[in-house]
Amino acid sequence: MSLSVFYKGSKIRFSFRLTRRRLFSYLGLVALLSIAYFKPWSYQGVDPALAQTKISEEQKNLALQSKAVAELYNETEKRLGAMTVYLGELRAHMRRLDALGERLADKANLSNGEFSFNSEIPLGGPETEAVALPKSTSTEVLSDIEQMLSKIADKQKQLSLLESVMMNHNVNNESFIAGSPITSGWLSSQYGVRKDPFSGKPAMHKGLDFASYDEEVKVVATGAGVVTWAGERWGYGNLVEIDHGGGLKTRYGHNEKINVQVGDVVTRGQVIAEMGNTGRSTGPHVHYEVLRNGKQIDPNRFVYRSAE
Repeated sequence: MSLSVFYKGSKIRFSFRLTRRRLFSYLGLVALLSIAYFKPWSYQGVDPALAQTKISEEQKNLALQSKAVAELYNETEKRLGAMTVYLGELRAHMRRLDALGERLADKANLSNGEFSFNSEIPLGGPETEAVALPKSTSTEVLSDIEQMLSKIADKQKQLSLLESVMMNHNVNNESFIAGSPITSGWLSSQYGVRKDPFSGKPAMHKGLDFASYDEEVKVVATGAGVVTWAGERWGYGNLVEIDHGGGLKTRYGHNEKINVQVGDVVTRGQVIAEMGNTGRSTGPHVHYEVLRNGKQIDPNRFVYRSAE
């Protein structure tokens, strides 16, 4: 196979003949020149712009992942903190319930150990294969704890009401007024008309005075009741007033120190103050009054009767 080209002009005559061998030679030469120019065996390098773009994308992805991990950590820490607070509240509620239970068991004379709040509950039984624990989310756990706190609060209110009822029964049993208002000393002034220690004129003394030379003499309630006054009052100095119900009240005046507050429930024999010399007084003593329906009456018959 061969290709012949003839050209004839006015001045130029040209002829070219291309054989198969010559064609392949030309093609091989072109291929060699192309390989020599492009050098495919040599290292072409990395495009800096493309590399920088890929690095920036990876850095953004890592930043997003780091932010997500930090948010997850903070959220988990908050939930754990909330659970810790809830557990602390549960422990506090349980301690209050234990204290209430102990008082109620004591009032009800339950001494067989069934309601012992100072020891662990006896448990036992044969060992069995452990089962898988139920899976719960932190939200479900917190919701369960909140419900438990609500139930414990309700139970605590119920126990408090029960305690109040039992204490009220106890107060009713002990509200019988009897005995001396001091732990040691003597009767220094009777109920009735006497010479006023300040003016020297006859005046009505509407109570009994109890004096003592001992130091820090305790003033005690002569019957159970509720404190309706605990503070300074004109003429009485530091005064404690107790309402025993049934229209009866007692007053303890001139105290040096008061140990109770208004609203406190006290029992017979409980220390409510310390003897003093406050108010309209000439020396350390307790001015003791008994009131029926708001009017002072002679306390003698209450002081010298038996508390039984």
